[in-house]
Amino acid sequence: MNAPIVFVSGSKGGVGKSITAMSVIDYLVTNRKFVRLVESDGSNPDVWKSYGKVVESEGADLDDVEGWIQLVNTCDAHPFKAIVVNTPAQNNMGVRAHGAILRDSLNELGRPLITLWVINRQRDSVELLKEYMELMPAGVVHVVKNGYFGEEAKFELYDKSPVAEAVLKQNGKSLYLPDMADRVTDELYSKRMTLAEAAQQLKIGDRTELQRWRTAVGGLLASIGL
Repeated sequence: MNAPIVFVSGSKGGVGKSITAMSVIDYLVTNRKFVRLVESDGSNPDVWKSYGKVVESEGADLDDVEGWIQLVNTCDAHPFKAIVVNTPAQNNMGVRAHGAILRDSLNELGRPLITLWVINRQRDSVELLKEYMELMPAGVVHVVKNGYFGEEAKFELYDKSPVAEAVLKQNGKSLYLPDMADRVTDELYSKRMTLAEAAQQLKIGDRTELQRWRTAVGGLLASIGL
């Protein structure tokens, strides 16, 4: 198989898709993997603003059929680069309308589709995930519980849902993304730094907190074979 397509989604705003996509790029680059970013969050392109200058990148409108065709063609043109797709809020609408273009191309592309579905503790996160899995049965879905919304035990609504069982049945994992101190995330977003740049430029206490987080997240991503 060629390098994976990593689809970072959650289909709602504010769940932590951007920091998850940033952590994926950081992990792949740190481990000397070739990466190309597809930024489809046109209204809030935080990932592109931080990483567009250090990895190959392009924008794509995944609310439109042209964007999905572009995504597939990009995957075909760069088979040995991991394609990290950062999606916008309400992306399930685009998946519903046009996701079959990617789904039906996967065999010919010869690339695995890995979805990282970021959730908070609200019911609609689970409902949107259920819909996504029905719309995009290809590939594997891993659920990312964002620790910003509380400790892992507090995600019981998802843990006790039939959706959690469905994720396990298709070899997906439930991952707990640890929280990072607000002052560090504020620095990342306000200065548009990559995680690697922040690890060099922040004050020592902030760097220590960031490195703790990067190490923990690296372990999570290694556990799913990235």
